[in-house]
Amino acid sequence: MLRGNVLPDVPRWAALAAYAVPLATLPSGLWRIALVAGAPVASDPVRTGWGVLYVLTLTVVSEGLALMTLGLVQPWGEVVPRWIPLIGGRPVHPLAAVIPALLGAAVLFLLSIVIGVTQSHSLASGSLTDSTSQEVLLVVCYVPLLAWAPLLTVSAIAYYRRRTAAAPLPERVLEHR
Repeated sequence: MLRGNVLPDVPRWAALAAYAVPLATLPSGLWRIALVAGAPVASDPVRTGWGVLYVLTLTVVSEGLALMTLGLVQPWGEVVPRWIPLIGGRPVHPLAAVIPALLGAAVLFLLSIVIGVTQSHSLASGSLTDSTSQEVLLVVCYVPLLAWAPLLTVSAIAYYRRRTAAAPLPERVLEHR
């Protein structure tokens, strides 16, 4: 099922965790797109130019960062793709991927706590939504984000263990191609 571009020495659970990250961020991104499109998903749609730009940029950046998790299980996370100027074809040092991933996971853990505490009051007071159905939709779309930090953490740890304990990089990558 997941074997496509996944390296052969990646454990199935690690591949599933990495692929789950972009899927966990997708519902909130779709909710934000619906918000700027004027769909009745919240009490106040975002209509100003800067507001729309912010919401759409947040959505693109979030999904882009989530998709970067796939590099922890695919060949381009071990050898920089050749089309990238100056560094293409070079091996990725394991810590160059693991440190940003774990820092990102730490930030996500903190954000989930801070936003969870501050926004739970707004949700309880009904200032974000006008109806129970909007509230349910908001919760259903944003709760999957809570999985992002732990999934990224286990994916990064699996990547580090695999890259530091496995056969030399060129052999493993060449075997996959």
